[in-house]
Amino acid sequence: MQRSFSSHSFLRGLLPCLTAVLVAPASVAEDWPQWRGVNRDALSKEKGLLSAWPESGPRLLWVGRNLGEGHSTPSVAKGRIYGMGLRGSDEVVWALDARTGKELWATKIADGITLEAAQGGYGSRSTPTVDGDHLYTLGVGGDLVCMSVANGKLLWKKNLVRDFNGDVPRWGYSESPLVDGEKVVVTPGGDAFTVVALNKKTGETIWKSQVTGGNGATYSSPILATVGGVRQYIQFLTGAVVGVDAASGKFLWRFDAPACRQGINCSTPIYTDSYVFAASAYGHGGGLAKLTGSGGATTAEQVYFTKQMQNHHGGMVVVGDYLYGFDNNTLTCLEFKTGKLMWADRSVGKGSVAYADGNLYVRGEQGPVALVATDPKAYTEKGRFAQPERSNAPAWPHPVIANGTLLLRDQGNLFCYAIK
Repeated sequence: MQRSFSSHSFLRGLLPCLTAVLVAPASVAEDWPQWRGVNRDALSKEKGLLSAWPESGPRLLWVGRNLGEGHSTPSVAKGRIYGMGLRGSDEVVWALDARTGKELWATKIADGITLEAAQGGYGSRSTPTVDGDHLYTLGVGGDLVCMSVANGKLLWKKNLVRDFNGDVPRWGYSESPLVDGEKVVVTPGGDAFTVVALNKKTGETIWKSQVTGGNGATYSSPILATVGGVRQYIQFLTGAVVGVDAASGKFLWRFDAPACRQGINCSTPIYTDSYVFAASAYGHGGGLAKLTGSGGATTAEQVYFTKQMQNHHGGMVVVGDYLYGFDNNTLTCLEFKTGKLMWADRSVGKGSVAYADGNLYVRGEQGPVALVATDPKAYTEKGRFAQPERSNAPAWPHPVIANGTLLLRDQGNLFCYAIK
């Protein structure tokens, strides 16, 4: 009897522990290997992250320094962090150890950068795209490179101006190359080579896409979608959001409404469930179009246009049935398929946004960072902090969520925070 009683007591004591293990949320880690994450939608699948932050914010793990001038948002893959910067007049691509922030290598891809200094400086803008053992990125002057992730060795190089008659946008090329299968896709802009697909191994041209009217390169990056069985690339040009056939480069459709008159279109379009949304600032707004494919053709029909999402360059995310992003200086939630305003809050001021594990990570361009619940009923802030050692430049690089950490680039410094 005594043995039986002791066994039952032991089991009763163990039961709460077993229950806690069984019901504890799984901890899921994920890389951020390109612009706006795995699927270019700024949605991370990470789980087990902090549901709220302490008053001082999450714990700072390390600071990487001397990265160079630039607004390039970093990418993360297989224990390394990649980015770009201007060191003097040399534009470099660098790799850091994700555990320590120590620089592993840096490779010069362009020199003598003499673009006229513009708002926010003229350092690098592009986010490197990591594809297996290779890295692809675009310099501010149009230098497109393929490099080895192991040591930064330059494998091939093209220039969007010299090789494709591209025209450098006012604040430099800012696009992050899209890798799809054997192709790397970029946007020189213009009549002859609006969008091009190159062989990712050699840099040789596979096809060129010619779009008429408002076909200049802007500051946006292409995304991938399949509509009516047709795989296509969606890009925001100076005059419209357009779709081109992924296999041939054939122009398929255009949606003019989201493009502002100045042609300064920065945010990456969002595609989900046959709908595409894009927005611009400068007093303009955002629009949703329904894409319909049939017989290899695609049509774009406007669903609505709203002035309540004048998103400049901070990006937007769709979580469930709702769109979240900055309408100029106000963090705003809209019902995605109707445009209905759910709420708006000044939050951290004008900024950028990413999502993970039920929360928005929002970064104000003046520096504050906040954790905000993805609740369409109300704005609920769950912590905020101020990044130390702020530079005098706007904090335009987007927040990156990778493997339990939050990365914040501020010109020559990169801050890594623990968020598990």
